[in-house]
Order: sequence, then C-alpha cells, then structure tokens
Amino acid sequence: MSAPAGGTQARRALGKLLLLAAGLAAGGLALREAGAVPGTEWVDRYVRDRGLSGEAVFLAAGAVLTAAGLPRQGVAFLGGYAFGAAAGAGLALLAQVAGCALSFGWARLVARDWAERRLAGRYGARLRRLRDALASSPFGSTLALRLLPVGNNLALNLLAGMAGIAPTPFLAASALGYVPQTAVFALLGKGVRVDGAWQIALAAALLAVSVALGFVLLRRHAAGRTLEGGG
Repeated sequence: MSAPAGGTQARRALGKLLLLAAGLAAGGLALREAGAVPGTEWVDRYVRDRGLSGEAVFLAAGAVLTAAGLPRQGVAFLGGYAFGAAAGAGLALLAQVAGCALSFGWARLVARDWAERRLAGRYGARLRRLRDALASSPFGSTLALRLLPVGNNLALNLLAGMAGIAPTPFLAASALGYVPQTAVFALLGKGVRVDGAWQIALAAALLAVSVALGFVLLRRHAAGRTLEGGG
C-alpha cells in the first residue's frame, strides 16, 4: 500500500471515529426525550444507582465486552452515562485495560504458533514490521498506536500477545493511550444523560486535540508509519 493510500485509510478511520462520536451524541440526545438512550437499558437496570454492585457489574461486563471486540469508546460512553464524566471515565478505563489484558493474555497463551504462520502469510511483511516496532519499543510504539485515530484495539491486543511482547510496558502504554478518547466519550455519555451542552462541546474539543496528536504520531513514529505506509 502506498503512502497516499495509507493517508486515505487514516482519513476514513478518522471519519468513522467522528461519526461514532456524533452518532452517540446526536442519537442519544434525540431519543433521550423519548425516555430511552440506545444501549443503556441494562445500565439503567443493573448499574446506575446500584453502588458497589453496579460498579462491579460494569467493570466485569466492560472487560469481557472489550476483550471480545466491543469498541472501547462505547464502554466509555456508557461509563459516563452511568457514573458521570470523572468516575465513568475512571471505571471505563479500568474495564478497558482489563479487557486488553484478557485478549492479550489469551493470544499469548493460546495463539503464538498461529501468529508465526500468519506472519509468514499474505500480510506477513506488514505484520512483521509492526511486530518489530512493538518489540523494539514496546511502550513507545504501543502508546503511539493507542493515540492514533486509526487501528483496531482488539487486533493490536492479539498481535502483541501472539508476538510475545512484554506485558508490563504494553499494558501501561495502553492504559495511558486510552485516556484521551475515554475522557471524550465519557463526557459525551454524561452530556447525553443530563442534556449538558457544555460537556458535549468539551468532548468535541478534546476529540479534535486527540485526533491532531494522533496524526502527528502517525507521521513521526515507526509504528504509525507502518500503518500509513502499508505492506
């Protein structure tokens, strides 16, 4: 894939992220007046105003769903809806990191042989470059990839686990890299629940900042250039 094609892929991924944010906010605000925000019924029933038991249910469900491939932004949105921006972002971050550890650990224990065969296959050259970037700088490469507006959370967890990347720097960088978008989508969730225009506006501003930072890293970091340049 050429560099211009990689740039097109990045713009498409950015468009999907912006569409997700706009859809969650606009759709949630529109249907809030009808008495229901999509996807929040189980939160209202089992999580909100349930104290520690509600927090435990949210953490467990968020971790399992993130490990299975649910977009982490959705977990953050529901965290903000259930617990408010600050507490919701914190609980969502814990759930996201737990889900990351689950899928990373599964791939590390079960799928490493499969990974070696995959790295020798059709997409082997590109995956090897990404694996090599992760192996040479686990923390820096992971942080860059988590901050980018492109990529797939579950796919990176599986690749890192299958490739035998050290867990401590990978999980630490993942947690740090999750923070901007987690804060953004928790603010969106809070804003939808209380009809808070300023929370939604702040979330949009933070999203713009995180996306700009991601594109800077996309061009400066080896792992980001691997995604941009293709194979």
